[in-house]
Amino acid sequence: MRRKLIAGNWKMNGSMAALVELDAIATAATRSPGVDVAVAVPATLIAPATARAPTLAIGAQDVHHGDCGAHTGCVSAAMVREVGARFSLVGHSERRADQAESDAHVRDKATAARRAGLDVILCVGETSEERDAGRAEAVVTAQLAASLPDDAAGPWLSVAYEPIWAIGTGRTPTTADVAAMHGALRARLRDLLGVEAEAIRLLYGGSVNDANAGELLGAGDVDGALVGGASLTAAKFVPIIEAAARLG
Repeated sequence: MRRKLIAGNWKMNGSMAALVELDAIATAATRSPGVDVAVAVPATLIAPATARAPTLAIGAQDVHHGDCGAHTGCVSAAMVREVGARFSLVGHSERRADQAESDAHVRDKATAARRAGLDVILCVGETSEERDAGRAEAVVTAQLAASLPDDAAGPWLSVAYEPIWAIGTGRTPTTADVAAMHGALRARLRDLLGVEAEAIRLLYGGSVNDANAGELLGAGDVDGALVGGASLTAAKFVPIIEAAARLG
């Protein structure tokens, strides 16, 4: 039985003052012991967020694929681990698009994060054009296969399906579409990893909010959610945690 995971992604938002939101989020996590709760904050906030909410899994939104070197402006997995990060996102579509990250690059980042002792949330997703052309499952499962690190294992790896056209737009796929995609991802993981695939959590992301969380989390093979804008405040994020707790 895979535990539900509700992970927030603050993206390039937040400040020291905003960390007060973590108080109520941490309380909700404590009241929902059957749900794992995590928040990926900007790198500048990892240390203070960890200090303020030590019971929450605080993580990074990205790491460099190298351990050290002449990479101005980059941050290694070991660096974020040292200041309290427990996990990192890799392969978010905004980085794939804005920073031209390839599947191979994402795979190297996942490997580096694991090498440093971090858990990983690996993101995959299709464009609206790819979905409209009937290629969504083929594109996303190929992206998964090419991004997956060699030693992928359930205790430290989750996969987040985020259709690019749903991120921050208010649009969401139907629950049938989500279930179909998650089923395709699970099947591809089984092809690649065998029995280990059963332990890897599949998260849905893309305009998840308190109004649609229960329905989305109840779709087939959905083990949690990766939440963007709704994770910035406890008022919007806590109801998603509570929806996951009700589903068990």
